[in-house]
Amino acid sequence: METLLEKATEASIAKAAELLKQGEIVAIPTETVYGIAASAFDGNAVKKIFEAKGRPQDNPLIVHIDRLEMLDGLVSRVPKGAKKLAEAFWPGPLTIIMPRGDKVADEVCAGLDTVAIRMPSHPVARAVIAASGLPLAAPSANLSGSPSPTCAHYVMSDMDGRLPLILDGGDCQVGVESTVITLAGETPVLLRPGYITKEQMEQVLGEEVVLSGAILAKLKEGETARSPGMKYKHYAPKAEVTIVKGDLAAFAAYVEQHKAEHTLCLCFTGEAEQLPVPCVEYGAQDSGAEQAHALFTALRRLDELGAKQVFARCPADTGVSLAVYNRLLRAAAFRVVEA
Repeated sequence: METLLEKATEASIAKAAELLKQGEIVAIPTETVYGIAASAFDGNAVKKIFEAKGRPQDNPLIVHIDRLEMLDGLVSRVPKGAKKLAEAFWPGPLTIIMPRGDKVADEVCAGLDTVAIRMPSHPVARAVIAASGLPLAAPSANLSGSPSPTCAHYVMSDMDGRLPLILDGGDCQVGVESTVITLAGETPVLLRPGYITKEQMEQVLGEEVVLSGAILAKLKEGETARSPGMKYKHYAPKAEVTIVKGDLAAFAAYVEQHKAEHTLCLCFTGEAEQLPVPCVEYGAQDSGAEQAHALFTALRRLDELGAKQVFARCPADTGVSLAVYNRLLRAAAFRVVEA
C-alpha cells in the first residue's frame, strides 16, 4: 500500500473524509498526539487500526466527536458529572468514559460496557470529523508499544505502507495523550493522567477524583484495561530505560557508576553538561507542560542516537508531571531505582 503524506488543506481533509466514509483508516493530528482514525460505527474499519498498529484487540479505543449531538447512540446516558466536565474542558485533551450506546462498534470497546469519548480542539481533527460526519475511533498513530508520534514525520516512520493517508497538521501542542476519567461508576476515577489534571477536575466536579492504582503500578494479573495506556509496557524506545530518583548530583553519580557503551541520559533542560554521558533533554524540571510536550520526541531521539541503555531523570508525580511520570514508568517497564 502506498502511504501519502499531505499537508492538511481543504482538499486533503476532504480526501481523508471520503476515505473514512469508505471504511478506510487515516492518520490525523490532534492537540495531544497524532491518531489513526476510523469510523466508530464500522467494526471492519476499526480492525484495520489494530492491524496497522500491530496491536491486540483487547484495548479500548477513544471515540472523537466535534459536537455534543454526536453522543446520541454512542452513549446510553450522559452522567451529570460528564456534562460539567465537557462544559469546562471540551474541546480539549480530556476523555470521559460513559455507559456505552448501541451504535458504537464492538471493536471500539474491547468487550466493555463503556465507551471513551473525547472532543478534540485541534482544527484539523475537528474538520475531518465534520467533513466525514462520523465519530472517529482513534488511538495514537504509532506501532504498538512505541512512543506516540507528535509530528507527521514520526507517523510516516511507523505507518508507511500501513494506511493510505497521513494529514500533516504540524507539531502537537500538548504532546501526551488525553486525560482519561471514568464516570461509569459511583465514583469518578482517573484512569490515565494527562494535561487536564486531577485537581482541575475535582474543582469542576466538586468531589474527589480517585486515582486508579494502574497509574503508578502494573495492572494486576487478569485485570481488564478499562482505558488505553494501562498496559504493562507502552510508549517505549528500543533502549532499556531506567528511571533514577534523586537530585542531580546523586543522578550523575549513579550514571557514572553504571554507564556502559551506548548509555545515554534523559534529563531536564540545562542539565546535560553536568552529566558524564550524552543526553537528550525533555523540558524544565519545574514545568510538567514542557516535559509533556517534549517527552515522546525525546524518547524517539534516544533511538536515533543509538541508545541501548537510558537513565532518566524522574519527574514529579503531581499536576501535569503525573502524566509524564506515568508514561515514563511504562516506557521503563516499571524499572525505578533510588540514586
